Amino acid sequence: MNPIFLAALELQEFCKLQAWSFCFIGGIAVQRWGEPRLTEDADLTLLTEFGGEEPFVDVLLGTFASRRPDARDFALRYRVLLLASSKNVPLDVSLGAMPFERHAIQRATTFEIGSGHSILTCSAEDLVVFKAFAGRDKDWLDIDGIVLRQAGALRQDLIWQELEPLLELKEAPETAPRLRRMLEGSRGGR
Repeated sequence: MNPIFLAALELQEFCKLQAWSFCFIGGIAVQRWGEPRLTEDADLTLLTEFGGEEPFVDVLLGTFASRRPDARDFALRYRVLLLASSKNVPLDVSLGAMPFERHAIQRATTFEIGSGHSILTCSAEDLVVFKAFAGRDKDWLDIDGIVLRQAGALRQDLIWQELEPLLELKEAPETAPRLRRMLEGSRGGR
């Protein structure tokens, strides 16, 4: 099995044992919903809420190796805990607290990855929101692949419902027109 999927399974099993709310995003979700591409890490959003991050960070650091000497402080400041699996695969754990992150986790479904295993990933619509909000060049390429692969099946109303408040916070007016053009190019999106 793909080492990234093995690392994701390791992190998922740990989160399940803790009864935590989470889902995979990033390159793993792109494998499911978009044009598959090489990814070097497993990205997970973990619902911690604001002010409740420390216990999650401490428990994770007690089990997984950190990828920086100041991993705890970095995570509490930037809301991303940089870890490594037992096979040294990078694990990026976003500490989720926004309503959108809660909704994405609630909407997450299982993705069969082979050998009777599955991982919990965000929906295609939520992946578009995560990617558009991040707005890096590779994120726009991923969105293009998602739009193409989903061939009009994306719920555009859901994407805009979740993305518009985030864009107001980020003050990124250029994102909405760019995404609209991409979605309008899809066949029959709702």
